[in-house]
Amino acid sequence: MTKSVYHHGDLRATLLNAAAEQIAAEGVDSVSLRALAQRAGVSHAAPAHHFGNRQGLLTELAIAGFDLLDAELRAATGDFREVAVAYIRFARNHPGHFDVMFRHDLVRADDERLITARRNSGTELRSGIAGLGVAASSAPAAELAAWSVVHGFATLWREGALADSEIGDGDPEQLARATIAAIDFTAATAGHK
Repeated sequence: MTKSVYHHGDLRATLLNAAAEQIAAEGVDSVSLRALAQRAGVSHAAPAHHFGNRQGLLTELAIAGFDLLDAELRAATGDFREVAVAYIRFARNHPGHFDVMFRHDLVRADDERLITARRNSGTELRSGIAGLGVAASSAPAAELAAWSVVHGFATLWREGALADSEIGDGDPEQLARATIAAIDFTAATAGHK
């Protein structure tokens, strides 16, 4: 066992956590393998050994994020609104992951593990739509509407757009619940064929 592995335990997980923390605090542009190595107190070659390059690191972070999102959505009980709030809660609790998960320009978008992780979490969000009584022919439009609402809300919160806003003041989770409750996804897709 090498000194780095002994000292850091799971170095790979340590580096992913450090990347997520740095992205949450300083944005995705602040992340480099060299800076992560320095932050973790390991040689500059250690992150490259685990991830290859920055894109590899961000791909692994996105995969981990989709896996966390999937678990969060599966744990949500009740109707679609609970699943939607869980999505928004995930973005609030894991901003470093959230900031890279949907950025195809940052990750290896053709990575099979990433595609599978993305699909799994998407299935959980889409499954809640069935309980809303949406006609099968309108389901794709309802799914896109639902995702747009929850992702849009999460992004507005993450980017600080709701701060000091007349419509976004208050507890974010309560505001998310009220936002989701205010939308009738069956009416939103009524004209869709």
